[in-house]
Amino acid sequence: MKKFRIKTGDLVKVMAGKDKGKSGKILQVFPKLERVVVEGVNASKRHLKTRQSGGKGQVVEFFMPIHASNVLPQDANGKPVRHDDKPKA
Repeated sequence: MKKFRIKTGDLVKVMAGKDKGKSGKILQVFPKLERVVVEGVNASKRHLKTRQSGGKGQVVEFFMPIHASNVLPQDANGKPVRHDDKPKA
């Protein structure tokens, strides 16, 4: 398993997929699956039935995970941050 360099709360930019170019904050990280959930990216809707008879159902929007290789970490100014695997000597 590779070392995961992205943490919850980091600012990232999506580099591939249908939401390419969007930026957002990491909400969740799944290291074993190598996936991350980014705020505002890969939105999905789920229609929920009511639990009471005669009540209204609701539509809940939530964000699905995307592969970690499709995001690029950014600093607070929005510039890309690249992590080297080998420290410079």
